[in-house]
Amino acid sequence: MGKKVVVKLHSLLSKMDISMRELSRRSGVRLAALIELANHQRQNINFKHIEQIAEALGIDDIREIVEITNIDE
Repeated sequence: MGKKVVVKLHSLLSKMDISMRELSRRSGVRLAALIELANHQRQNINFKHIEQIAEALGIDDIREIVEITNIDE
């Protein structure tokens, strides 16, 4: 069994009631990059983007944005 890092943008934005476009505007992260992160289409996570997202949303705990899950190999 392996591990996978998951970016929880969809649930986070739903909980905070803001759109992906609004997050892009607030954070300065390109909308396309946010969509790829949210849809788990990126192989590498840019931690600068995570920092910008956290700052834009007033988040102090990275676990609100990312989590590590088990995957079947």
